[in-house]
Amino acid sequence: MSSEEIKSLLQVQFGENCILAEDKRSPQTIWQVPCELLPEICFFLQQNPQTYLDFLSCITGIDNGKEAGTMEVIYHLYSIPYNHWVILKVIVPRNAENEPLPEVPTISHIWKAADWHEREIYDLLGIRFTNHPDLRRILLPADWQGHPLRKDYVPQENYHGIQVKY
Repeated sequence: MSSEEIKSLLQVQFGENCILAEDKRSPQTIWQVPCELLPEICFFLQQNPQTYLDFLSCITGIDNGKEAGTMEVIYHLYSIPYNHWVILKVIVPRNAENEPLPEVPTISHIWKAADWHEREIYDLLGIRFTNHPDLRRILLPADWQGHPLRKDYVPQENYHGIQVKY
């Protein structure tokens, strides 16, 4: 199935505005979708016999910095039997210091592989995945301060008496 055919399926199912932007600069088209529609779109793409996107390859989190004021989560979805890709992107407002973390709905109930990907993005970038069954740090200790892949991250000087920065 071509990207245009999949796009048409999505627009018939979710309306013309289900794709907010389209980026065709890479070999696979990237579609920006509304954050609130993400789980429904993913479920549809996984369950629809025409698309059958049975494999979540990876989820990537991006901090666009204070100037842009946004963060992104990008989903690489693949159909093993049909050999086609779909890349979805959601953009959320970046939080300021002492504000609640940005939120994106979990898709871990659709693809179990999303569980650890979402935990890693939460741990390192500070994007909270709502309704995640076990959202806690996965790489850093539970009491670590901050999210080290954020562009404004300032490392703590000591962690339990151990010098962090050398």
